[in-house]
Amino acid sequence: MPAADSRDDEFLGHPRGVYVCFFTEMWERFSFYGMKALLLLYLTKYHLFSDTGGLNLLGAYGGLVYCLPVLGGLVADRWLGMRKAVVFGGVLLVLGHLGMAFEGEQARRVGDAVVRDDTALWVFYCSLALIIMGVGFLKPNISVIVGKLYAEDDPRRDSGFSLFYAGINLGAMLASLVCGVLGETYGWKYGFGAAGIGMLAGLAMFLWGQKYLNGAAEPPRPELLRERVMGMPREWAIYLGALLGLAPVAALMWATGSDRFSLDIGVDLTLAQLLMLIVLAVVLSWFARFVLRDCDKRERGQMITLMALIFIALVFYTLYEQTYGSWVVFTDRLLTKDFFPSLVLREGLPLSYFVASTLLLPAAFILSCLWRERSPGSKAPTAIFLLAAAVNLLMIIGMVVLQPQTAGSLTFISGVFILSLAPVFSWLWGWLGRRGRNPGKPFKSVIGLLFGALSFLPLYLAAQAAGDSGTWASVWWLVLAYAVLQVGEICLYPVGLSAVTQLSVARVASLMMGTWFLATAFSELLAAKLGTLASIDDPGAIAEHSAAWASAAATYGDYFLKLTLGGLGCAILAALCLPWLNRGMHGVK
Repeated sequence: MPAADSRDDEFLGHPRGVYVCFFTEMWERFSFYGMKALLLLYLTKYHLFSDTGGLNLLGAYGGLVYCLPVLGGLVADRWLGMRKAVVFGGVLLVLGHLGMAFEGEQARRVGDAVVRDDTALWVFYCSLALIIMGVGFLKPNISVIVGKLYAEDDPRRDSGFSLFYAGINLGAMLASLVCGVLGETYGWKYGFGAAGIGMLAGLAMFLWGQKYLNGAAEPPRPELLRERVMGMPREWAIYLGALLGLAPVAALMWATGSDRFSLDIGVDLTLAQLLMLIVLAVVLSWFARFVLRDCDKRERGQMITLMALIFIALVFYTLYEQTYGSWVVFTDRLLTKDFFPSLVLREGLPLSYFVASTLLLPAAFILSCLWRERSPGSKAPTAIFLLAAAVNLLMIIGMVVLQPQTAGSLTFISGVFILSLAPVFSWLWGWLGRRGRNPGKPFKSVIGLLFGALSFLPLYLAAQAAGDSGTWASVWWLVLAYAVLQVGEICLYPVGLSAVTQLSVARVASLMMGTWFLATAFSELLAAKLGTLASIDDPGAIAEHSAAWASAAATYGDYFLKLTLGGLGCAILAALCLPWLNRGMHGVK
């Protein structure tokens, strides 16, 4: 029986298992975004990759991270079960993130050549492979567990997923503030190591909290795991297959990082980009065949509309993923970093502060659960947890205001706007709905794309300011850009996921959800490819009031203006299609 039916197993109005998933996913996102915030800077500053090389590797990594969950979800659904998949994925993630902490020797220039530590790079590629495979097993299954903790008609279901979504963004925000600062202030290994320790904490949380899942995540048919395949139990065959799969993934990372097996067809394509184009062609071919041969008129209209909404999301996330690419290097090179310079502690906050701020809330949850088990009627556990949450919020504010920021740490801004604006828009849609004026999914998607395009306008103005003055432009331009961008994501992201569940033909619903993830994967690659248009050949030469500074400002300004205009063009085209898209919904709200 799901935990929702047992009031003794609740915490703050939700099953305790939801909080186990909340903190597990928080730590997983902490490790993922902590590493991602540093990745491009690490490649270009420590291993001296070109902007193009670093972006290509970032895109290949991001693309595979969103591809593999499609397979991981299928394996868990058919055989492994969600609990085993999450544990196995967590172990791979811990190993991958800790491997990232191995720096090796810093690259150096000898004449026109760059001499790099090949051993350290191979450890790096293998670590990326471990992370990619780990996310593939963990990410799709932890969210499914949340749904299984509630009865189908439980009114708390939506708020439970909102809570889980808050955990994702809290993890992403903490990751940037902690890993971004540690990596660029204390050393790259400290930032990557913090991400690894965070994932270790997430795995420990999940293992400790399994008892609160009440069997909701067990294998669907345990006897299938005991069947022998290739001379071993199927369960071990799955694990072995995943471990063997690390080799081609690591090789793909090496090929991308080394620019091997690329193809020049007017546009230089890496091996990862070529493979993704093949996958895209296969998916589109299947889709065309399915809607033409296996759908009636209503189903065909809804499926085509769904694919159009997925395409709008692809364009939006191509823009959105610039936040970990061109936005990061632009911030690093041409923007100030601190919000209130007069309040910043020049020596920075002590390392213990970062440790305490990340461990406080999950530690308080564990303490509260143990206390409640010993004293079921006590209100102290709830009070302790809420007090810890308040203290944690103050400590996060302290990190924002008192700690000198870096380009990597400033990626936390997105999490702030998501956590603060999501409840506002949730109320707004409800308020409009009660008056019969809640806009439909196509309109919200178009609005989301519009805001995504407009988010580049503040950065264009920042580049203009930096170029005209010859010195750093204000970080508040970046804050404004994130504010506009996150309004777009809040309009588009929930709509997209909901559309997949409502518009998909039931017999291919899982495949269409996989198509949504594949579109996100393709957007990562496309974002990185677009980012190469703003590559700087010699970023080390950029200095205030120099010709290199003016050239960099002009390059970034031109790039951001092109993305603004391109995004606006796509939004206008999507808006012109709104009547057709609304008809294709066939009454689905």
